[in-house]
Amino acid sequence: MKFLPYIQMGLSVLLIAAILLQQRGAGLSGTFGGSGIEYSTKRGAEKILFYATIVLAVLFIAVSVISIRLA
Repeated sequence: MKFLPYIQMGLSVLLIAAILLQQRGAGLSGTFGGSGIEYSTKRGAEKILFYATIVLAVLFIAVSVISIRLA
């Protein structure tokens, strides 16, 4: 299966992008006295991005296991 490495590379790029696009609540502001305790529900695009990250991670792991089994 020659196409599995290409699928794995594509999934890895998409997974990295999905992780980097997610917003952080506190960041470094908690270090310098900002409020680090904030609770908010995920809505709209943030919720879609969150679930897409989970799906991409599961697909990446599945393709990795399949490529190891076939090697």
